[in-house]
Amino acid sequence: MLLPFNAKIWFYQSPIDFRKQIDGIVYLVADTLGKEPTSGQLFVFRNKSADKLKMLYWDDPGFWLLYKRLEKSRFKFPRIIDGTMTLSIQQLQWLLTGIDFTLQQQPEPMNVTHFF
Repeated sequence: MLLPFNAKIWFYQSPIDFRKQIDGIVYLVADTLGKEPTSGQLFVFRNKSADKLKMLYWDDPGFWLLYKRLEKSRFKFPRIIDGTMTLSIQQLQWLLTGIDFTLQQQPEPMNVTHFF
């Protein structure tokens, strides 16, 4: 699976029931979040104890369901609210490594106007 660099990443901040598999998460994305599960966007979900993540991604002609479990620590999440937030690819990388992405500084985007 290669995630496009420009794919939008959605993080659902409320913990979900981790017994949900692909179909349950697809329904959650469509019904609760009001998003299109087959849009090529990445949807990230957390569990209540903050030691597991699930990610749903559509890669034509099917879904990927990715799962990560930390053995000795917890993921660092923002305060739990009912809703989604977008993540940059850098924030997702920080999240997946256990770094509190909300405390990290995003680099300023470069606007290059002159090339050699």
